[in-house]
Amino acid sequence: LNNFEVIHTYKPDSLIIAEQIENIKEFPRIQVDHSPIRIEYPHPLILDDGSLISYFGPLFKIGFCSEFKWINDEEVFQHSQMFDHEGNIWVGGHMNPKSKYVEKYHLKDFEDDSIIKINKNGKILFNKSITEILIENEIIPNNFALNSYFSKENDPIHLNDIEPAFSDTKYWNKGDVFISIRNQSSIIHYRPNTNKVINYITGPFAQQHDPDIISEKEISIFNNNNFLVDNEHSEILIYNFETRQFRKLFNEQLKKENFKTPTGGLSRIFRDGALLVEEIDHGRIILFNNKGEKEWEFVNKDKNGDIGLVQWSRVIEDELFIEKFKSIVKNTKCTF
Repeated sequence: LNNFEVIHTYKPDSLIIAEQIENIKEFPRIQVDHSPIRIEYPHPLILDDGSLISYFGPLFKIGFCSEFKWINDEEVFQHSQMFDHEGNIWVGGHMNPKSKYVEKYHLKDFEDDSIIKINKNGKILFNKSITEILIENEIIPNNFALNSYFSKENDPIHLNDIEPAFSDTKYWNKGDVFISIRNQSSIIHYRPNTNKVINYITGPFAQQHDPDIISEKEISIFNNNNFLVDNEHSEILIYNFETRQFRKLFNEQLKKENFKTPTGGLSRIFRDGALLVEEIDHGRIILFNNKGEKEWEFVNKDKNGDIGLVQWSRVIEDELFIEKFKSIVKNTKCTF
């Protein structure tokens, strides 16, 4: 974090383009923060050779020295990217053309979110519409129009994370995925090889993000807590598949820190029980130790005091990977 670079900044009180900070005087060639010549790298995956995989619509890979490796523009990719147990990557997408049920009801503006598995060479191995998953598993009935079921919303799903399972347990199989769909305030436990929804999880959370597997019977959920009432702060929930109960983690500490992000956000529970939380809309990251004591916080603030987003931070705990990457940084000479 000491070397964190602010790529662009926003005023978090109003997340509309008109409120973005202008910097044309300082950078006359740059028109707006989301200009095509200023590419964000959301939630990038760093490989052990120093290369990086991310997206700006298409998914792409660049080498350690920014050399182009490949690009996949078959779909529009979005949100998180996660490795699975086979070294493939799960990433969200938008179906184009639309899936069969969306086409059936002629929903032209319907955001047809999908889950996509892609290998390290950029080849799509699996692509499935979440709307199809819900209908084929009878979670959404297929006896009337989708736009009636979803109250004519164009973005009724809003996928924001896919969490793969790396091992078999009593409650899930290796290769299963946990899918967070924000606008239904639910988590789908899905088995791709059988097209079966194993669990459809709802509960005391609203417009959540970032389900993480944290034990052989538990997942954590970042609860944005966007209910109409009692929504003053965001929460970290733990769901136990054995008891089918929820509990809150470090809830009083989060209240004390006035921790709240209406959109985005993630959490990471470390092996020793420490907790990292990301407050995307207000540009803040906080680390609590396993006793719930705040160790540090980082605020993405520029020299003018303007606060920029922090978006889908990634924590690397693999010490061997870290040492190898340090060696690449030290010994690789890039020429431009």
